[in-house]
Amino acid sequence: MQPDAQNATTGPKGPLEWGQINFLQTTDTHGWLEGHIKEQNYGADWGDYVSFTKHMKKKAKNLGVDLLLVDTGDLHDGAGLSDATTLNGEISNPIFENIDYDLLTIGNHELYVTEIAYETFSNFSKRYGDRYLTSNVQIINPSTGEYEYIGKKYRYFTTEQGLRIMAFGVLFDFKGNSNVSKVITAKNLTEEKWFLDAINYPKPIDLFLVIGHNPVRANATTSTFGTLFSTIRNLRPDIPVQGFGGHTHIRDFTVYDNKATGMESGRYCETLGWLSITGIKSSSCKAEHNPHGVPHPTRPAVPLNTSLPQSKTPSSLRYARRYLDWNRLTFAYHAEGSQDHTFDISKGVEVTGDITSARKSLNLTSLYGCAPESYCQFCKPFLADGNLFGLLQTALTTVVVNESRSDIPRMIIINTGSVRFDLAKGPFTYDDSFIVSPFKDAFQFIPDVPYEQASQVLGILNAGPFQKKRRDLETRDFGFEPLLADRDICLDPPITHDRDGLKARSNPGASILRRQNTSPTPGYTTTDDFGTDGDDTVHSKIPYYAQPNDLQANGSFPTDGSTPKTVDLIFLDFIQSYILAALNSVGGSYVAGDVSYYLPKTFTTNSYLPAYAKVAWQENVPNCPVGQGIGFDKRGVRLDSMGVRI
Repeated sequence: MQPDAQNATTGPKGPLEWGQINFLQTTDTHGWLEGHIKEQNYGADWGDYVSFTKHMKKKAKNLGVDLLLVDTGDLHDGAGLSDATTLNGEISNPIFENIDYDLLTIGNHELYVTEIAYETFSNFSKRYGDRYLTSNVQIINPSTGEYEYIGKKYRYFTTEQGLRIMAFGVLFDFKGNSNVSKVITAKNLTEEKWFLDAINYPKPIDLFLVIGHNPVRANATTSTFGTLFSTIRNLRPDIPVQGFGGHTHIRDFTVYDNKATGMESGRYCETLGWLSITGIKSSSCKAEHNPHGVPHPTRPAVPLNTSLPQSKTPSSLRYARRYLDWNRLTFAYHAEGSQDHTFDISKGVEVTGDITSARKSLNLTSLYGCAPESYCQFCKPFLADGNLFGLLQTALTTVVVNESRSDIPRMIIINTGSVRFDLAKGPFTYDDSFIVSPFKDAFQFIPDVPYEQASQVLGILNAGPFQKKRRDLETRDFGFEPLLADRDICLDPPITHDRDGLKARSNPGASILRRQNTSPTPGYTTTDDFGTDGDDTVHSKIPYYAQPNDLQANGSFPTDGSTPKTVDLIFLDFIQSYILAALNSVGGSYVAGDVSYYLPKTFTTNSYLPAYAKVAWQENVPNCPVGQGIGFDKRGVRLDSMGVRI
């Protein structure tokens, strides 16, 4: 753990089930390799994970079973460790590479920016060799001018215990990549000869693994798992298929048929996915189906949606899945029995030290102020006390001011998708500026807009479509998309795929009480195809409230309560086209030539909250008290799912 991080005080509900083959999955880490400094549930860092994986590999070997480590992409864009460097991932990728993954695949955030795509091709993919799979992602080799796969198309391999596996790595049908790369659609991929030949490989296959930065639930709008699974199942009707997905930032587990399931393991180093399978038929596998001294998988795969092709024969497969909170208490508990004397191994301690040094060299711990309470995106109603957008409204009014026009009434509009994460009570640092809003969108304006027109813009925007990120991305954009469920983007908050009235599958977690607590504390409460018992640590549900597309803040309005005749209409350059369309729909006749920058381009969505902290949050500096996290009120009292104190 990092020196300023907190460890959890509430641990797992019981031991993990171990099967014939077992998996640990990470996905959508987005640079959070330092862990969540101000949230106990997720206080472990990447060095702790290095130690944990070594212990778990040793434990698997002692049990006589296989354990594979899987990652499904999106390694940066979300925290300072990855985003504060000139090229995103320049420092965080080498830290990430300390995990000896068995299979990895690419995320969309590795493809927005040409320089990052080439770094992935030239360095990251080479580190993992044939374990880095990009079955449908190619890039122009600068040496030849020809397209070639960033990683390998597939991997056929035999595990230590003798299971014969065919693995693919497939990105969803992403269209926002820079023009040096190419994403082959799933439909076209499943028609390619090499793909069909790999499915019908001449050597025996005991298990297909399909990993992808791709929602595992087949009815999710962006998911292509249904297409991939259907192709495999139609050609190989009885071979087990296991999917590992990502991109939607949720905990989820779905059943395709009686021999096929898919798992998705959250986001931001909050969740580590565990899956165990036993009962795979293989003439070469020597693994124990029910290893001695540990619980075993017991659940059959029973599909809830049979619109996909189905295996026609009975299944002997049994499954167990678990979503682990990312903290040392969890890691040490599950590694028990594999440790000689201590949880930490030398490599893990070294990686923790590397992270500490990197945070210092990047000035990530530089203090701007003390956040006086926790502010969440979705656990409070819009603009209510403790809602992050209420805070941002105040901050925008306070610091988005052109001094030469400071007396002119102004309306400031930002899209709520410019915000990435909650803000926990405690030190507000350079790192937090990336965590809350890593985007680099600048403030433009149109002067002297009639109030009658300007006052209608917010309502028009919030009644219209979500503003998707422009496609002509520059390096400064860090490859981000705004966040909205079921789009070709990374998603915050977690989404709900409706199925027979099923409630939301997961809710973003928060830190727990700083004392031992026997009752559940706020965090993830997940429902998936196996039910409601998948969370490794039992939590109480955090409230969830939908938020609008856009937020408006006003400044320098008449103090007598009257409305001004005209205003400066200020907005992010990212949403310029939406602003112009809205104005012109209510009588305006504005074009892009009427727009100029209200503040220097260097003052962006990543700048205004730090500027506000410097003027408004100086109490208790430098010894900022740390709060209890999201899901608690200002006094540290837990809230129920409706936001009521309990």
